[in-house]
Amino acid sequence: MLHTFVALVQDKPGVLTRVASLFRRLNINIVSLTVGESERSDTSRMTIVCEAPENAAHRIKASLYKLEITVEIDEVGRSEAVIRELCLIKVAAGPNSPHGQHSRSQIFELANVFRARVVDLAPESIMLEMTGAASKIEGLIQVLRESNFEILEVSRTGRMAMRRGHHTSRVLKALGTPNGEGATGPDFDAKPAADLIPNEFEDVHEEEI
Repeated sequence: MLHTFVALVQDKPGVLTRVASLFRRLNINIVSLTVGESERSDTSRMTIVCEAPENAAHRIKASLYKLEITVEIDEVGRSEAVIRELCLIKVAAGPNSPHGQHSRSQIFELANVFRARVVDLAPESIMLEMTGAASKIEGLIQVLRESNFEILEVSRTGRMAMRRGHHTSRVLKALGTPNGEGATGPDFDAKPAADLIPNEFEDVHEEEI
């Protein structure tokens, strides 16, 4: 299953390498990883999506805590957070494209259906920008391919996630969190002291950079 972790890390050279090396040592595949500035100075916000067994979340979280560059870390679920992804898609839309002169109008119609935006229009191509859930982006790409449009390029940011604010129990239930269980505010879990996390993963050690 997919796990989504949001980590605040020190803004220093080599941080990305150390996080990636940790997942390699754990033999866990990173599906997507996005890094950018956070609301704190000298701290970057990292969203990591990985594919691992359901019971591996604690192991991953504990291993990330062992890195001294980790400030805070949180695992978020679909019902607990707003999760979005940005995608740019360049589609062939010139006279020599499979749909010929009608390709542009058909792509415009698909863009309206999926609420994508046209951000570039060239003689031989159209570039679409789309923000939403990964399933929505996959749906647009699938429809374009099944409609015999030639996709020239695809660029995706990967998931970005942020915990929802405080809501009533009715809203939380509608979001898929029964009785509000597991729904919290935007606060991260504070990083525990070293003696609070047992060294239960002795096979995981940091490499010298």
